Amino acid sequence: MVLLCPSDFSFMGKIELLNNPVTGMFFRTIDIPLDRQRKISAFKAFKRADEQLKNGRSMVIFPEGQIGNEYPPHLCDFKSGPFKLAIETKVDIIPVVIHNAWKICWDDAKQLGSRPGIVHIDVLPPISTTNLLLKDAEQLLGEVHALIKNHWNGTGGL
Repeated sequence: MVLLCPSDFSFMGKIELLNNPVTGMFFRTIDIPLDRQRKISAFKAFKRADEQLKNGRSMVIFPEGQIGNEYPPHLCDFKSGPFKLAIETKVDIIPVVIHNAWKICWDDAKQLGSRPGIVHIDVLPPISTTNLLLKDAEQLLGEVHALIKNHWNGTGGL
């Protein structure tokens, strides 16, 4: 993602990433941890993301909110929060399809390990939220999910 995003950005991700020695350093400083089990944590995380977007910083959010345990993986349902945030702040959504990272590093690398390789990523055209209202969030979520799923399945993602 660092190579794909030319501007300053932060990740929003699960609070467990604080425990990882690599990601923890970033999630304690520039990124935004989110505890999905605590509503106040989610509120604070999205408030912080809102402020960063309004200050011109980009946000990288994986809207699935989880990585499933199925092997091979499938695209999980999306959470609505990122879409509401995009509509509220009137920022474009740039869908990104990561095709084969799971083949290189399936788990946390402790059980199945990881191996060197090339991850194939497609950046799809931006989707404007300029004319959308909050009531459009679920429809936008569905459209983006279908777009990513069709692109992933249609180009050999699995």
